[in-house]
Amino acid sequence: MLWSTCGSWLAGDWAAKQPPLRNPQNVPKLCIISSREIPAMARMPTAINLHKASKTLTLTYAPGEVYHLPAELLRVHSPSAEVQGHGNPILQFGKINVGLVGLEPAGQYALKLNFDDGHDSGLFTWEYLEQLCLRQEQLWADYLDELHKAGKSRDPAESVVKLML
Repeated sequence: MLWSTCGSWLAGDWAAKQPPLRNPQNVPKLCIISSREIPAMARMPTAINLHKASKTLTLTYAPGEVYHLPAELLRVHSPSAEVQGHGNPILQFGKINVGLVGLEPAGQYALKLNFDDGHDSGLFTWEYLEQLCLRQEQLWADYLDELHKAGKSRDPAESVVKLML
């Protein structure tokens, strides 16, 4: 539990649901809130390295905690509306050769990644990047499964044809 003044951003919806308290002296009121009511603070990497030759973004969070995110994974899981489809994700295919050409900070909360296929929309927040790091294997397996189900390929020069015999 944490202490906060009622009505502050920490108290959030909890404070709004409470009955008004009598406070004739206008003394600051204290509320008890649980830590799950506070938005989690995303960890910011201590180092970010763009490797154009290997088409990889490396994020370091602590000594020994280093993640290598392939450009293709970042591109097919871009948080942009083009990819996320306003809540209805659009399967990206033919991105095996995509690379990163640059990155730039977006305030204190995100990175804007620039891909060599011209895609540069969507902000990769620190929280989103960390989730990509932590869930990389499962996200990649799910992506390959979705490609297979849709009859699509990672290779832009390849078309998958289903024969009906």
